[in-house]
Amino acid sequence: MAKTMRAELTDHLEWLRMRNYSEQTVAGRRLYVERFCTWADERSLTRASEITRPILERYRHHLYVRRKSDGAPLSFRSQYLCLHAVRMYFKWLVRQGRLLANPASELEMPKLDWRLPRTTLDADEAEAVLRQPNLLDPLGLRDRAILEVFYSTAVRRMELVNLLVWDVDSKRGTVFIREGKGRRDRVVPISERALSWVERYRLEVRPLLVWDDSEDHLFLTKRGEPMTPTPLGTDVARYVEAANLGKKGSCHLWRHTCATLMLEGGADVRFVQEMLGHASIQSTQVYTRVSIAKLKQVHAATHPGALPPPPPPTLVDIAAELVADDPDGDDIAAAG
Repeated sequence: MAKTMRAELTDHLEWLRMRNYSEQTVAGRRLYVERFCTWADERSLTRASEITRPILERYRHHLYVRRKSDGAPLSFRSQYLCLHAVRMYFKWLVRQGRLLANPASELEMPKLDWRLPRTTLDADEAEAVLRQPNLLDPLGLRDRAILEVFYSTAVRRMELVNLLVWDVDSKRGTVFIREGKGRRDRVVPISERALSWVERYRLEVRPLLVWDDSEDHLFLTKRGEPMTPTPLGTDVARYVEAANLGKKGSCHLWRHTCATLMLEGGADVRFVQEMLGHASIQSTQVYTRVSIAKLKQVHAATHPGALPPPPPPTLVDIAAELVADDPDGDDIAAAG
């Protein structure tokens, strides 16, 4: 008897782990495919052989009309992720010989918008946020070091919490990012200022936090444990709000800011791509549309509407114009 879709999913997830997919990817596939299985169970559809393309189209419509607890619809990106996981699941079933035909092969996916980052900080705003941690508090000093690393290296939140003590090389001025997105390692530069704050944290604060000498993670909580993404994001968002800039954001805000300021400073987009760890240059080029400093300079220098207005004429200019129009002075005398 054929396995149910949930039983097949267990095999699919194990196959992903055997192919060295990250646990984050495996967890995402589990979440999205289980959502589909739950929807199918409610319609007495438990096996993959019972799923047809019209049924998948009904599921796509279900995602479109679905509302979250606050009444808001699912974003098109969320709908895309749900359908993509289902499509990959059925593709795997066919390749494994567990299903004769793929009902999801012609499933139309939602069109994703190519959106710009909502918020970035300029250099002055970034400095304002960096000044928010209380340096008299050991955890405040730790947080200042964290913000400096975000600002200098543009690392992702998960990449920062996974940093080990020896990943920061003060002699070379680099940070080793192990198994970033897509399980790709990379080395990125870090500024002297950020290094000085990390060294201060490592010498003055980390010994107060660490409980287990075998603990290798660089940034620790007050309990001596490695930091986790969600509380870290909450702390960073609190510092951004405390700066009273009228802007909101958290860890990824620093990534946007670093990339934008580097491009405005003249960095080649391919160097920024390497810095951010993007597999595709298209992911990096979105920041070239945010970095408009040079475009503004060209606009101000060339657009007629942006050029400064001419100065108002003086009395000497008016008199010279009258003389030029009436060299004999007849009109001027008549007017007098």
